[in-house]
Amino acid sequence: MASSSRGQARARAAGSARRTYAAGTRSAAARRGNGGNRGRFSAVRLILVAVLLVAGVKLVQVQWFEAGALSAAAERQRTQTIDIPAQRGSIVDRSGAKLAFSVEVRSLSVNLKALHKNMDDFAAKNPGTKKTFDAETAAAAKYIAAKVPSQLTEQQLLDLFHKQASFTYLEHNVEPSVAADIVKKFAWIGVEKRALREYPGGSLASNIVGAANWRSDDPDVSKHNLHGLVGLEQLRDNDLAGTPGRMLVNTKNGSDNVVIPGTERDLQAAVPGSDLELTIDSDLQYEVQRQLADYVQQSHAKGGQAVVLDAKTGEVYALANNTSFDPNDQSTWTADDLANPAVTTPFEPGSVNKIVTATGAIDYGIATPESTVQVPGQLQVADKTVHDAWTHGTQTFTTTGIFAKSSNIGTLLLAQKIGEDRYLDLLKKFGLGQRTGVGLPGESAGSVPPRSQWSATTFGNLPIGQGLSMTVLQMAGLYQTIANDGVRVEPRIVKAKVNPDGTTVPEPAPKSVQVVSPQTAKTVRDMMRAVAQNGKGLQKGTAPTAAVEGYQISGKTGTGQQIDPRNKGYSDHLYNITFAGILPADHPRFVVGIRLDAPDTTLPVGHSAAPLFHSIASYLTQRYQIPLSDGPSPEVPLIVQ
Repeated sequence: MASSSRGQARARAAGSARRTYAAGTRSAAARRGNGGNRGRFSAVRLILVAVLLVAGVKLVQVQWFEAGALSAAAERQRTQTIDIPAQRGSIVDRSGAKLAFSVEVRSLSVNLKALHKNMDDFAAKNPGTKKTFDAETAAAAKYIAAKVPSQLTEQQLLDLFHKQASFTYLEHNVEPSVAADIVKKFAWIGVEKRALREYPGGSLASNIVGAANWRSDDPDVSKHNLHGLVGLEQLRDNDLAGTPGRMLVNTKNGSDNVVIPGTERDLQAAVPGSDLELTIDSDLQYEVQRQLADYVQQSHAKGGQAVVLDAKTGEVYALANNTSFDPNDQSTWTADDLANPAVTTPFEPGSVNKIVTATGAIDYGIATPESTVQVPGQLQVADKTVHDAWTHGTQTFTTTGIFAKSSNIGTLLLAQKIGEDRYLDLLKKFGLGQRTGVGLPGESAGSVPPRSQWSATTFGNLPIGQGLSMTVLQMAGLYQTIANDGVRVEPRIVKAKVNPDGTTVPEPAPKSVQVVSPQTAKTVRDMMRAVAQNGKGLQKGTAPTAAVEGYQISGKTGTGQQIDPRNKGYSDHLYNITFAGILPADHPRFVVGIRLDAPDTTLPVGHSAAPLFHSIASYLTQRYQIPLSDGPSPEVPLIVQ
């Protein structure tokens, strides 16, 4: 029993000892575990606070410091800046008829590199798709060709789509509505706003108006616009071009092809160019061009020019060359066609220049229209022997007869009485050797040799229109001076500039010079009526075919020797055939100047330009309803027998 009791007591003691150890252990473990949880919780809280702090700082940075930049970046992703070409001003004639104007068009283009990549990526994501590069471009080629049948064929478009390049233009002159339809169906086609210059008259006045086309060679994209190439389009480009603008638009997915309607806003409005109002009459210009071209062809001439001036104001009503160009079709242009020899190409005019001697003889009191001069059959000037165009012995010419019959010898005899210095002074007053300032590019001043370079024979050439040169415009200017009572007015071809707001700014008034007295001019004008006199025998002037029924005509024929390119001397078969005339002589309204370049002088129409003057003058009388002259020109003696 005792033994049993001691065993139970030891067992209780052992159990009690184990429980005491386990409790202590659990208490210690519990204390360690609670401390660990609190540590971890504190760490998490610190991390959260740090994250929130960083987020707060970032939010402040975004909302305050980077707000503008980020907003701009977002705006760039959905907006596009578009350059707005300025509307180019029109060019109109004196009645407002348009000779040149602009229309809005679109250019279509393709980024071939991007299109290939997009199609390849789409095919990779969609195996078996029928939407491939070839299929897409074939569909586009067919669709576009149907939309612009007169501009491109389906095959031409396919060739463009498959060219070895990263970018290509498809077509430049597409109507805006047509381009919109194309881009709506094929959004990957690029579109640019452009302008097309149109010339409704084709070659009408093209030597004056010139041509302009779209230019995109400037690094500054804002300057891509219509710019002049030749003529007034080039010379007055700054007036016509205007100032381009810029527009900001919202686009779909940042694509500049799809503008969201109603989102357009101007950054800088485009300012249209000014219109130019010319002095020319487009109907008259057409008629002069037509008649001149026909006459040059009939006379087998190399070329020809003609000009019609207002006798009082010097305004150019028509200025033509026998050839011109169509500014609508650049593929047909040649360098010769683009030239404007009526103002750029001087020539030796021959006897048309004798009006200077006639004027000097009257103005200096050397002769009167009725006074006579004994004119021999030849005249020695230094080492040169001068003859008239016909063989004759010594004859008694009236002063009027010397010019009506175009006697070289009689002209030189009068010029010698005028004297070299006074004669040269007259040439300068008439504007020879100087540009007229007409307002056209490339104008030549012609040539008058300076006094210091005159040789012994120079004064044997100048009075008969050799040894000096002038353009057909300068030649007409001689006769405008006589028609305008001795006052030379600089010719002009631009009348005014019309600003975009409708205000008209006239061109600066042309300069004028009183060359001779009104009485001298009238006397010379009356003398030159005898050139068209159709008297009998020796009393016939050199140009009765210039006469216009019912009107007095004053004018002068000319036959100037050209330089032979082979021996550099004067040719015996190449001539400048000229005529300058005043219509009507009693109440001058117009002056007409004509030059034929090396016609076949064996032909009836080749040895004189008087018939062409008659045709142009007749048209002028009808178009402008010019009143009939007070009476016919009186017949006066030319050679006294």
